[in-house]
Order: sequence, then C-alpha cells, then structure tokens
Amino acid sequence: MALKVELKPHERIILGQVVVRNGDTRAKLFVEGRVPILREKDILTAETADTPAKRIYLAVQLMYLAEDIGEQHKVYFQLVHDFLGAAPSALPIVDAINNQILSGELYKALKETRRLVAYEAELLAHATGSPGLR
Repeated sequence: MALKVELKPHERIILGQVVVRNGDTRAKLFVEGRVPILREKDILTAETADTPAKRIYLAVQLMYLAEDIGEQHKVYFQLVHDFLGAAPSALPIVDAINNQILSGELYKALKETRRLVAYEAELLAHATGSPGLR
C-alpha cells in the first residue's frame, strides 16, 4: 500500500536523501516502498537548531534520514547527557526517545523528541516567568 502525501504549493519534503519542492499548485504524491519522509514543517537545519533540545532533535532527524544511528550516535548521547545534566526532570522523555532508537523506530523517536522540544520550551518559559507553550 502506498503512502499518500499531499503538498501545499511550494512546500518541501525530504524523501530519503532528496529534497522535493512542489510547484505552484497542490499536489498528491503516492510513495511506494520504504523511505524516510519528512515534511517541511518537521525539518530542522543546523541554523534553526538553536536550543539544546532542538540540537537533539536534529541528531535524531539525521539518524532517521540516514536510516542509521552510526554517525550521530556519539553526538546524540553527548547532547542528551548535557541536557539531562541541566534538566534531569526530562529523563522520562529521553528514556522514551532512547527506547524508540534502540528498537529501530527512528520516526517514532523523532516524534518523542518533539515532546522534548516542547518540554524545554515550558522549562525556559517557567524560568523566565513568561507564559509557556501549552
């Protein structure tokens, strides 16, 4: 069964190692086979990974897109180690991410990492006294 992906005009999507940009109108793609897919709204770049949790997200994203944890493994665990040193209360979320990575479910690990990014935003909002993201 093919995965149906609908793209907005000019929206980008990553299919494996390739960036695909849509034209001027909405489009439907039917992806047959197994390939990592990320929509533009879910993609982080080195420039936009501007917080510790977002850098962790970027490391997991790179693992997912490469379908291999090899190169990012050390980077990921150093980032997680540093993050937990500053925010040990994030351990349950990090455990969930690690479990998904260890079971080879890298897309699910990426979804869990979004929770870590949201949690970090709440912590920062609380520390600065501004309203958090809820």
